[in-house]
Amino acid sequence: MNDDLRTAAADEAETAEAMDRPRPRRKGIYVLPNAITLAALFSGFYAIVMAMNGRFDVAAIGIFCAAILDSLDGRVARMTNSQSAFGEQMDSLCDMVNFGAAPALIVLEWALKDLGKTGWIAAFVYISAAALRLARFNTNIGVVDKRFFQGLPSPAAAALVMGLIYVMDDAGFRGVSKIGWLSWTAFGVTLYAGLSMVTNAPFYSFKVVGGKRTVPFVVLVAIALGIALISLHPPIALFAVFCAYGLSGYAVYAWRKLKGKPTSVIAISTDDPDEKGLHP
Repeated sequence: MNDDLRTAAADEAETAEAMDRPRPRRKGIYVLPNAITLAALFSGFYAIVMAMNGRFDVAAIGIFCAAILDSLDGRVARMTNSQSAFGEQMDSLCDMVNFGAAPALIVLEWALKDLGKTGWIAAFVYISAAALRLARFNTNIGVVDKRFFQGLPSPAAAALVMGLIYVMDDAGFRGVSKIGWLSWTAFGVTLYAGLSMVTNAPFYSFKVVGGKRTVPFVVLVAIALGIALISLHPPIALFAVFCAYGLSGYAVYAWRKLKGKPTSVIAISTDDPDEKGLHP
């Protein structure tokens, strides 16, 4: 009887102690950076819906907006000290939709559908390359030179494909899938953008611009002139910028090769303190 009483008293004491013990706080989710990521996802979804309704110009603008928002969410997270593993995973998944699936589906509907399985090949190569590029980026993020991307970044690849659609739609081309030369042009651009994402060519990341490092005054003048030129005719000017960037990685690769310098983004910089320990 006494043993039962002592056991019951011990159980009550353990229960009271457990109730008094503070409960672990649940991990929350930061609102601001993830809200920007969701806004980017909505832009990609809206672009697909507009393409289904034949509004390819609006679809292109939707992908451009998604790219702008994608460039903001990470910076906002760092500025507000609200980085999280959840945000990183969500950003990567949204990038796959916005810059992988959406451009492939839009260009397929715009120009490639009448090419049959040949058109499917270009769209599938693009979407597969986007998935591979994002997976490689996530696994190599700690061992690459921050000044460069390893391969064409997926937002730039999407901008290249959607820039072609935007400029041709602005020029008045309709029913593009019935125009042979334009369908094959779209095929080539889509294939080029997809394969460029999985190359090792170093594309400049612009991460050192706008941070803590200073730039010469002439850079601001050049930016002002660039904005003025783009405003003259946005479709052609933007597409020219996207094409120039899409070729820049190969130009840098060839230049470094001719100079006998390392071409791998894992072994380019040895001066930056952030790159110490990354190079053999």
